[in-house]
Amino acid sequence: MSLLGAFGLVLAVAGCSSSAPSSGGAQSHDGIVIGVGQEPDSLSPILGYSKDGASKIFDGLLAHDRDLKLLPALARELPEVSADGLTYTFHLRDGVNFSDGKPLTSADVAFTYRTILDPSVDTTVRSDLAALDRVDAPDPRTVVFTLKYPYAPFPQRTTLGIVPEHVLGGVKGAALTTDGFNRNPIGSGPYTVDTWRSGEKLVLKANPTYWGGAPAIKQVTFAFILDDNTRATRIAAGDLDAAALPPKLAERFKNDKARTTYKENTADYRGVMLPTGNPVTGDLAIRKALDLAVDRDAMVRGILNGDGEPAFGPVAPSSPLYARELAHPADPAAAAALLDDAGWTKGDGGIRAKDGKSAKFTLLYPSGDALRKDLALAYVSDAKKLGIDISLEGLTWDAIEPRMKADALLMGQGAPYDPDFVSYETFHSSLAGQAFNNPGYYRNAKVDGLLDEGRKTRDDARRAQVYGDLQRELASDPAWTFLTYLKHVYVVDNDWSGIGGQVEPHPHDLVGPWWNIEKWVPVVEASAGTS
Repeated sequence: MSLLGAFGLVLAVAGCSSSAPSSGGAQSHDGIVIGVGQEPDSLSPILGYSKDGASKIFDGLLAHDRDLKLLPALARELPEVSADGLTYTFHLRDGVNFSDGKPLTSADVAFTYRTILDPSVDTTVRSDLAALDRVDAPDPRTVVFTLKYPYAPFPQRTTLGIVPEHVLGGVKGAALTTDGFNRNPIGSGPYTVDTWRSGEKLVLKANPTYWGGAPAIKQVTFAFILDDNTRATRIAAGDLDAAALPPKLAERFKNDKARTTYKENTADYRGVMLPTGNPVTGDLAIRKALDLAVDRDAMVRGILNGDGEPAFGPVAPSSPLYARELAHPADPAAAAALLDDAGWTKGDGGIRAKDGKSAKFTLLYPSGDALRKDLALAYVSDAKKLGIDISLEGLTWDAIEPRMKADALLMGQGAPYDPDFVSYETFHSSLAGQAFNNPGYYRNAKVDGLLDEGRKTRDDARRAQVYGDLQRELASDPAWTFLTYLKHVYVVDNDWSGIGGQVEPHPHDLVGPWWNIEKWVPVVEASAGTS
């Protein structure tokens, strides 16, 4: 499935209206209004908000820099790791307070992780911490994590935001999913929550006592505008200072001297999730034929304006672990032959059937997402030529979610961090049907085994082999038809300096080139400082 990825996390996004804030763009250089296409379900790290860092409300022990290198954040240095890889010791920096003035200590760190591990708490983050056995706080500035087995990417899991025990310590179990903290949290980050109006906007205010220095931009408003075309119209009208846009809609701004278009590299892919319980999409020959027949190159050229690459699996072509041999051109003839051999023969109207069952199914996509709609239309067209009849429906996420077990879905996923990230929750059978984790109930024992081994193996060469085998198995028994990797495209007014992107994950929060917005400086101030 598919705001900082936008800011990090694996949240299920809620349906939201296409209304924008009643206010226009920023009226001065100390405020900014950003148009985004998604709204978070919660702002609690315990429930998955910005689990991969870049939250503006919370800090993790570590953070990613522009090149995704891990740097100390709440920790004063990178962790000490035991020789057996089972113990990670962090020492916290001094003088960090939550936004309510209370000190942040190791007890808050331990509380955050212990709460996620508590089976009575309904959170998708727990599967990310499967290797974690316990967390200890031997003194106020030291945290010790003990793992069940060596897990090489564990430090990357410590970008998760830390919550205050003095606020949430009395909230237990299921109550954490409905607590008011989820909408009005207290954190240690550069911004605090001022206002959240569902379906309209989230307003953040600068934290004047932030340990990293008070931000120059005093107010950040994320306007939740579901419809891509509406976001493009609003930024052209001056109602927004920045917006995330599909490549085609961003083209209108390429010669705009008042704005800059940023194209960020990503590990964000789009594909069609094919539910295994559907009698058509559950048929292996149908899934393999669709993978062969889809013209990904045409999608990249015609829909992405060249701002992307064909996708053949969950590892991006930019990754050293990418299995390049899986890339292939569209081959409708081979796809047709495969279906013929499997007993799917063409009948009236050119639609195939097998054992009295027509090759027909429904493909859902989130309404207002112009890019996904265009990709879905191209997919339907390629499938039609093959003799597979697909009906399209654009719906809100609230309407889509209960239908994912039976209907195909144009989804998004991907992260530029360790290959264990995202793929485990998307394809492992143990997580089947847990909201947007493996919504198609894909079950493959070999895939499960590779995913389990990949997260437990420390040897780099063996891990490379494991994730290569994973890609090959997913090509042999497709859970999805992978379509394209994207570049994320943003249009931003030329009012600030310090803008620069990272390789981005699939957006689940509030991410974009504003991942480091607390360090942006108004151009008028930057110019005055050099005059």
